[in-house]
Order: sequence, then structure tokens, then C-alpha cells
Amino acid sequence: MKIAFDAKRFFHNTSGLGNYSRDLVRILSEYAPENEYLLLNKNKSERGKEILDRPNVRFIETSKGNFSRQFKMGKDAQKQGADIFHGLSGELPLKWGKDPIKKVVTIHDLIFVRYPQYYSFFDRKIHFWKFKKAADTADKIIAISEQTKRDIIQYLKVPEDKIEVIYQGCHQAFKEQQPVEFIQSAKNKFNLPGRFILNVGTIEERKNLLNVVKAIKETEIPLVVVGRKTKYYQKIERFLKKNKMEKQVLFLEGVSMEELAAIYKLADIFIYPSFFEGFGIPVIEALFSKTVVVTSNTSCLPEAGGKDSVYIDPHNELDIRAKLTFLWENESEGKRRAEKGFEFVQKFNDESIARELINLYQKII
Repeated sequence: MKIAFDAKRFFHNTSGLGNYSRDLVRILSEYAPENEYLLLNKNKSERGKEILDRPNVRFIETSKGNFSRQFKMGKDAQKQGADIFHGLSGELPLKWGKDPIKKVVTIHDLIFVRYPQYYSFFDRKIHFWKFKKAADTADKIIAISEQTKRDIIQYLKVPEDKIEVIYQGCHQAFKEQQPVEFIQSAKNKFNLPGRFILNVGTIEERKNLLNVVKAIKETEIPLVVVGRKTKYYQKIERFLKKNKMEKQVLFLEGVSMEELAAIYKLADIFIYPSFFEGFGIPVIEALFSKTVVVTSNTSCLPEAGGKDSVYIDPHNELDIRAKLTFLWENESEGKRRAEKGFEFVQKFNDESIARELINLYQKII
């Protein structure tokens, strides 16, 4: 098979959609090497360079011009003789030629419909139109969780049999056993405390970091945060200053993927109190790192966390405090849950995901 991908996010997004795109192409090229994988975009970047170096992965420069992604990329894939075009971020090209080609789109979440307050009116309208158009055009839709599948059926009015749930994995760095010296050097570099809880993700309202900060107030539990700051960060900063907690919470920047993997392993507890997620990759990263997870009892997070993670009401800072304090004071219970979580997370390993993707591609061809 020859499979073409919309590679805009592959080359240009550092987290979320970029990681999904790079991981998907990486595992397919590794576990289904007999196929050819085409990465279509106007230009490439250093991101994913090691994947592009593989013999079965090729970059295809798409046609120039405004809106070429929408109007020319599909035809470019057809000119390359692709059997399948896979849109990796909820979109498909609007124009196609006459050559036969099957179309697949991955939809990660419909948060802009569920939580409109986090998006401008214009963004909501554009997102909805693009997602609905892609869902109607596609031969198959990949939902990254059962939660997302339910949302696609409800909001985009798509028949259930058109949707396949295929979970996503995470970067290889979190699955590797790093040398003790490297882990220690990461600890020294970022001046990490001996014990700490960890939060990873964009610092935005939906991710709900403020309630974690409120939960650890009047405790001596250090919190380490890794994530891009948005305007919401100022709210957290004000709370920390007002309550003299600046030294209790450490914000890290310039962390590489390998260093992040080491930080996960060093953490006592991983806390992810998001109000809503399409999947929640950081939960998977923590489980692969053998770190106990505390996360929300909402959306898809119980799907990602499994039965041995600890679940909180993200709106209730007292519930968050109680569960964090319990695990902080009972290290053996945290270790027990982390071991069980590591067994559970193997269902998100590369080989399983590659097999499900290839089965889907072969089914539609």
C-alpha cells in the first residue's frame, strides 16, 4: 500500500497533534515496512528527521499557492498514486481529482463544541465546519477514544459503523529505561526536589492547574510543572504570591523529550486534573514511566488511566488534596498502583496500534 499523510502537524507542531502524527508514521514504518508512507506538506523541518530518514518514508512537496493544503494536497496525493490519504488532525482536503483514493481522518476531540467558552466564536464555527466536512468525506474516521467516538456520533451526526476507535501511544522516550546517570543529571540540571508531584501540559484553564495549587496549599508537597504558559498562568502566579507559595511550585522550561521522560521517572505522583480531554497522552507517559497517576474522573481519562490510577473530581480541591496526601504518605501504595498501571498501559504499545491501523487501511481498500 502507498499511504499519504497530511504532514503539516508532523513537521510544525511540537506537542499534541505533532507527537501523534510523528508517532503514527514512526510505528507504521517500523511494524509495516512493506508499505510506502508519503508525508505531504509545503515544507519540512528538523522535527521527525529520523523518521524521514527511513527507506519507506518520503517527503512530497505539495503544490504552491494559497490554500494549497485545502485545494491541492489531495490531488497531489493522487498524482503520487497513493491508495489512501490520511488526515491526522480532523481535516481532509476539499478538492480531489478523478483517480481512486480512500480517505481516512483522525478526530482527536470535539472540545470546542463541549466547552465553547475556551474558543472564539469564529474558531468554533471554522472548526465545526472543517470537522463536519472531513467526517462526511472520509471512508473511515479514527476516534482516539470511546469518549471521542460518542462525541462524533452526537455532534457530527455520523453513523457509528463509520468510526473506529484506535488509541494513540506516546513517544518512545517514555518506554525506554534511561541510564541512572542521565536521570540524575536531569534532576541536577533542573534543581528538582528529592520528592515531588508532577504536572505536564499546556498551562490553560481547561487543564485546571489552579485547583492542584489550591489543593497543596498548607501542605509541604512540592509541585513541578512542565508546560507552555498561556494567560491563565497569571491567575496561578497571583495565587502563589498571595499565599507565599512561590518556592513550593517549580515551573520548568526548555525540557527535551528525553529529560521529560527522566522527570516522570523521578516524580512520586503524576497529577492530571483536566476538565476534559480527547485522550490524555501525559497519563500514558506517566504509566509507561511507572509513576502513579491521579487524574480526573471525567471524559476519556479513565480509559487512559485504567482501574489502578486514582480518580478525583477536578472541581473539588479537597478531593484532590485528600487523594494526593494519601499517596504522598503511603509510598508503597503508590508503587503498587504504578506497577499495575504499567501492566495496563501495555495495550497502548506500538505494535498493537500499528496492527489496528494496518487492519483498518486494508479493510477500506
